[in-house]
Amino acid sequence: MSILIVVSNPRDWPLAMPDVMVISAKAYLTDPAFGSQLRARVFNLCKSYRYQSLGYYVSLLAEARGHKPFPRVNAIEDLHSPGLVRLLTEQLDERVQKSLVALKSDHFELSIYFGRNMAKHYDQLSRQLFNLLQAPLLRAYFDRHGGQWRIRSIKTIAASEIPPQHQDFVVQAAIDYFSGRKPWVPKQIAPRYDLAILHDPNDPEPPSNVKAMKYFEKAAENLGMHVEFITRADMGRLPEFDALFIRDTTYVNHYTYRFSRQASAEGLVVIDDPNSILKCNNKVYLAELMTRHRIPVPRTLLVHRDNVEQVIPALTLPCVLKQPDSSFSLGVAKVTTETELRHKVNELLEKSELIVAQEYLPTEFDWRVGILDRRPLFVCKYFMAPGHWQIVKHGEQKRDYVEGQTQAVSLAEAPVKVVKMALKAANLIGDGLYGVDIKQAGKRCYVIEINDNPNVDAGNEDGILKEDLYQQIMTVFLHRLDRRKQGVQW
Repeated sequence: MSILIVVSNPRDWPLAMPDVMVISAKAYLTDPAFGSQLRARVFNLCKSYRYQSLGYYVSLLAEARGHKPFPRVNAIEDLHSPGLVRLLTEQLDERVQKSLVALKSDHFELSIYFGRNMAKHYDQLSRQLFNLLQAPLLRAYFDRHGGQWRIRSIKTIAASEIPPQHQDFVVQAAIDYFSGRKPWVPKQIAPRYDLAILHDPNDPEPPSNVKAMKYFEKAAENLGMHVEFITRADMGRLPEFDALFIRDTTYVNHYTYRFSRQASAEGLVVIDDPNSILKCNNKVYLAELMTRHRIPVPRTLLVHRDNVEQVIPALTLPCVLKQPDSSFSLGVAKVTTETELRHKVNELLEKSELIVAQEYLPTEFDWRVGILDRRPLFVCKYFMAPGHWQIVKHGEQKRDYVEGQTQAVSLAEAPVKVVKMALKAANLIGDGLYGVDIKQAGKRCYVIEINDNPNVDAGNEDGILKEDLYQQIMTVFLHRLDRRKQGVQW
């Protein structure tokens, strides 16, 4: 994929760069060679983005041509929004105060070049502004009143406005930014789409292990998609991609949810979509949803400060208490005495006005049914950790945990009732990728929870399908991208 830097005048860009073409806005808009180019990233550094200016049309026509403009037209509109400063002040106040506290002057000007500033001290603030505004060159103006710093205004800057003493730094920042993208090695199938896979390389319990991530990459590339693994620092780059696959542990008050929302707003194909993250991450919502649709669940009580006395009569002891946004066995506790119950309920109610209490159903394993695109994908038995009542037994440290065995089961051999119940439950959420956990006690089955972002680990969930599991998931991305390109909603 070509990288184009579009400027009002090519002389505005200070130096040549490897594998980057610097062209004028007029050439980009009028030269048929650029109009017919199938794949290009367009970095728009024109003097003005005002409505119907050359700079405005560069981003507008880049979108029409299927190129990847930066900034996009909606980002340009955001920069002209009267509420922009208020929005930034609300989201960045803590970072602004921390970054500028040592300044003596009451006025400060911050130049942001591809998410960086020449002074490393301001890199975090620069990165956050860059991620929010998604424009390559920015300048923010700050004033201090009553000991508090406030953003007065922020604007884009053109290549021609880069001070001479900053030019070498800007070129290096651009080179570093471009080189963050893994170079594409041509294969038999030319890449048709760009897929970003969000992950956290430092997560001790990632949704997919390293080997699985390589299988995802291989499957996507076999289907003609270029894959790049991105991290939380890359939100500003989302407009460069066609699709986002989140292989990072998701939470609502978390960057993973912001990534999902931003990607959806940009028109990317996204798994996990923000609606799925929002719903699956709240066990209060799931309990109400299952009850309303008469899907069997363990006896359940939504607990608040005024009905704690009802827990034991309704559920008996032991019972299980769940923080609404618990995951990976964290935020879930088994209580066996009334004293323990009261202590744990009070602790959980400090974080949420409602929590979930459920009857305790001891089983040797839980069924996990993977669902994608409203179809069963895989089935596993998740056995309890040795000597423990949960699948994962956590220790004092986050990396200190013991996990039970995972045994893959073919769809044909899995109980029909389990698969049908999982599919019915997942379909109430959407058409994303879900892992439905079900307990089987005798002849009866109960949905325990529906997980967005389910584990897909090499050696576990792929035990039956092997590499075909990854191929099936990537094929869903491809079909959705093709339908989006044709203007058809999946």
